[in-house]
Amino acid sequence: MTGTVPDPPPTRPESSHDPFAPDPDPPVTVARTWAVALHGAVGSIVEVEADLSNQTPDLRIIGLADKALNESARRVHNACQNSDLPLPRRRLTVNLSPANLPKHGSSFDLAIAVAAIATETDLDVASVSRTVHIGELGLDGRLRPVPGVLPAVVAAARAGFHRVVVPHANREEADLVAGIDARGVGTLAEVAALHGADVEVPDGEPVPPAASPARIEEVPDLAEVIGQEDAVEALTVAAAGGHHLLMSGPPGAGKTMLARRLPGILPELDDAAALAVATIRSLTEGGITSLPRIPPFEAPHHSASTAALVGGGSRVIHPGAVARASEGVLFLDEAGEFSGNALDALRQPLETGVIEIHRSGAVASFPARFQLVLATNPCPCGRYGVLGSACDCPPMAIRRYLQRLSGPLLDRIDIELRMQRVSVAQRRSGVGATTTAQARERVAAARERSAHRLSGTPWRRNAQVSGAWLREGPSAPEPAVRRPLDLALQRGALTLRAYDRVLRLAWTLADLASRPRPTIDDVGRALYLKKGIPA
Repeated sequence: MTGTVPDPPPTRPESSHDPFAPDPDPPVTVARTWAVALHGAVGSIVEVEADLSNQTPDLRIIGLADKALNESARRVHNACQNSDLPLPRRRLTVNLSPANLPKHGSSFDLAIAVAAIATETDLDVASVSRTVHIGELGLDGRLRPVPGVLPAVVAAARAGFHRVVVPHANREEADLVAGIDARGVGTLAEVAALHGADVEVPDGEPVPPAASPARIEEVPDLAEVIGQEDAVEALTVAAAGGHHLLMSGPPGAGKTMLARRLPGILPELDDAAALAVATIRSLTEGGITSLPRIPPFEAPHHSASTAALVGGGSRVIHPGAVARASEGVLFLDEAGEFSGNALDALRQPLETGVIEIHRSGAVASFPARFQLVLATNPCPCGRYGVLGSACDCPPMAIRRYLQRLSGPLLDRIDIELRMQRVSVAQRRSGVGATTTAQARERVAAARERSAHRLSGTPWRRNAQVSGAWLREGPSAPEPAVRRPLDLALQRGALTLRAYDRVLRLAWTLADLASRPRPTIDDVGRALYLKKGIPA
């Protein structure tokens, strides 16, 4: 019997692909770019990463986002669809890192959209990952301007980034930061094309900048103040040293006129100070196109609350008057009508130059390097002690009125000026009064002398110098010069803080007179300006 050998069973062909070997070109499912979270005037870089997974189609944002930011998912979805950049029909998870940093606002829209598109669309991943994106998306894909672009771009520059994409309406504002390539774009499609996407960029006008209220930068001339030579000189001293000033007198004495002319005799802002002022204006007004050079002037109404003065807010913390007046003048007219709590809230920023606002889960910091000018009447009716007038205020009402300005607050005031109404003789002698240009020249010369003397120290103005350095430093006045101050301190007429403030005033008087050191006459005059105490 002849048998046959059966054919061997078929074998599966060996695969040339190792199932455990990595894919030579794995698909990119995680894309990264950058945005900025603002907390007060300080920005923090936020990494925006989008991950694509095979789950129910959805777009989820995680990373301690507020309600406005969570609504970004719908804006991004519609903007991408209307820009011919549809999102993948899979689950997109967008993480904002660091996850423990609170984030708010709509300025994250653009970064979220770009990261989401880059998970599947052919974008230049390297270009996306080295660019900071800031802007709010409209449903049609256009980019809308957002507030706070200037501090956000400053934060990006400090973090080492060199390219920032912002809405077209914010481009001039972003250009104010040196060393940054600011790209102003009008649509999401234009941003995608910037990163290498093959997409048609629609024609159309970009969203214009929001209209901001006109700001009057002109300062009235000091020569218009007639018959108040002592007050003009005190104002010049305050400007030369950066000293805080209290003017007390009846209505019509010229307190408001003097205060409104103080910014005109202050030196122009340098680049750093101008950038700080523009940063606050970017947060509150937006539409910044140039760096301001005239020091700001803020004059809140006497009905302003504590939050209006120092800043506040529940969801988003906004700067108050003290931050808007930073590098300039904060003028409180009718200071006796402000609430005591609002006035006492100024004590901490007067000492530190910074205001920190604490809320549940958030802390915001704003600059508060302002020069405080207070103006108040002698009593509620304003006629107390005025020649030819009768005051009808009860003694208790006068006492309550004056106690609005607490002792700790007055202790932080350098100059307490008592003013009277201008008489006929003083009015006639007003010809040839000090002009703003003349006062500004004296102030600039005095500040130059103080800056030269304080070179090598962290201070540039007399009002900034620490008390210990004034009393014990290399330039401390001799004991004989300080004798009037020591006597006033011994009698209890001065606190040690006021003692130091009088020394600062004496140095400013010496700088205005081109003297190398304060004399006993400078100390005596400084004592009179501070407390009305004769030497």
